[in-house]
Amino acid sequence: MSKHDRRQKRTGSPDVEVGANWLPQDAVEVLLVSSDSYLQEEAKRIVAAAGGSLRTAADVGEALHGWDSAAVVLVGSDVRELPPRRRAPTVLLGRASDGDGLWRLAAALGAERVAVLPEAAGWLAEHLSLSGSPDPGGNVVGVIGGSGGAGATTTAVWLAQAAASHGISTMLIDGDPWGGGLELAVTADDIPGLRWPDFAETRGSIDPTKLRESLPIAGGFAYLSWPGTRDAVPTPDAGAVAAVMDAARRSFELIVVDIGRNGDGTSTLAWDCDRLLLQALSHLKSAVAAARILQELPPVDSGLLIRGNSSTSVDASLIADSLGLPLVCRVPELRGVASGTELGRLLELGRRKPVVRFAEAVLELDGKGQ
Repeated sequence: MSKHDRRQKRTGSPDVEVGANWLPQDAVEVLLVSSDSYLQEEAKRIVAAAGGSLRTAADVGEALHGWDSAAVVLVGSDVRELPPRRRAPTVLLGRASDGDGLWRLAAALGAERVAVLPEAAGWLAEHLSLSGSPDPGGNVVGVIGGSGGAGATTTAVWLAQAAASHGISTMLIDGDPWGGGLELAVTADDIPGLRWPDFAETRGSIDPTKLRESLPIAGGFAYLSWPGTRDAVPTPDAGAVAAVMDAARRSFELIVVDIGRNGDGTSTLAWDCDRLLLQALSHLKSAVAAARILQELPPVDSGLLIRGNSSTSVDASLIADSLGLPLVCRVPELRGVASGTELGRLLELGRRKPVVRFAEAVLELDGKGQ
């Protein structure tokens, strides 16, 4: 499986302290394109905290020289058009008052991430410092269902299992707080380790080694799940989620995220992914629902997974064409998946040959690991 360039999250905690051990040896060259005095001052402070050097351009014309040579390009929410034949900006900067329009603008400009200031100041400082690191960190693959019942959770489990069987250090993340707990599908055993609520009070960075050592393991991979209970549990804020994802990238080669179809998943965890896999049923209703979900996803490398046999009414390639996504693979139909999910036995089904072939094809595994 090939690695993509590191991408980061749109939000984070303003309390993050950038440790000297994370600062790059050479100052990161950052270009900010904005005439907004508030964004200019915030960027100046944040870049200084990250040990970088900042060049500010009031408009796109002024930014042309040095656009492609900058390590990181920041664009303010006052910018509406990009110069021709220039790479997309790394991060779009804005304020909370910009509202949802900030993410629509990010999609239009092709920005990799969004930072809402001042809330995301801490995350942005750490992101800039890590931009000078020679190691981009692990690869994040997100799986999201185009409609209810598409089977995204099952696919995410099988992908993590297949990667781990190839010797790839892998983490599976439950991205749906309303899904009942991914851990119930992974194993019937009560395995000790941290769950999402344990990070509710997290502020700042998380030590990658400690994260890796504290997670439960099943099927050869570590996983972070919402508890499989009916009890009310505390929920980590966006800064804590960002810290977990940063630590996960520094701890594992592959992170598979089961992204819930709720707004939280599509507007947060999806932006952490280097690659997104949209899974749909080969039915017209599911295809329509998938098209709606696709509009909420960030502009990253994406592909389509289709679940359903040849007797269904809508051809897989037709669905892919209508969505404008490459058809990556068909998800194998197996008996016992529903009961296996209820009994925590998905890993047993994941060892079957059709599943192994499917997961290896999706992850582009060749039997030699990553």
